[in-house]
Amino acid sequence: MPATAATSDEAMLTTIELSAEAARPAANDLTRASVFAEASGATASELANRVNSQISDALKTAKAYTHVNTQSGATHSYPIYAKDNKIEGWRMRSELTLESRDSAALSELLGKLQTSLGVANLMLLPSPEAREEAESKAIIDAIAAFKLRAKTVADALGRSYRIKLLSINSNGRPAGPPMMRAAAMAADATAMPIEAGETQIRATISGQIVLTE
Repeated sequence: MPATAATSDEAMLTTIELSAEAARPAANDLTRASVFAEASGATASELANRVNSQISDALKTAKAYTHVNTQSGATHSYPIYAKDNKIEGWRMRSELTLESRDSAALSELLGKLQTSLGVANLMLLPSPEAREEAESKAIIDAIAAFKLRAKTVADALGRSYRIKLLSINSNGRPAGPPMMRAAAMAADATAMPIEAGETQIRATISGQIVLTE
């Protein structure tokens, strides 16, 4: 059959757009937190000494927790202006980022660090391996759901079908609030309570089917 004739026949076939979605849970087996030292002072050098000392002490405390990865974060310093637009002091903030798959160890460490540092946020999320596993299963489920929907439509119209086009999209969204702010946390030496929960990893299959005889 000439190419032009095949193209013409293809154009005459009924094309239907469909989509299907599936979700699989992934355990939030990775915990990330940011802690910070913040202070104000008359001079920038005095302030740096105070903040750096707090961060240094925090790093020494964190070294005992071998299952917690600790990394220096952003450091900011800026002047505080009086009403006459003259500098009357300085403010400085320095952060540390903590990450671990051992939520109990990270919880205990945060409890100790909170006696001198603030906690900017605490986030619970799946590790890359857990996310990939859940995503693969969700994609398989979504494809099965797409094929079932396609067959249902084709059967209702008394036709067969073939898949013309498929598009796969996946994403994950925590089942609950992923982040807790420092204002909601008590500054004591007890371990911070952490409930990991799960993240729903969703996969969406969208595409086109062509009805055939």
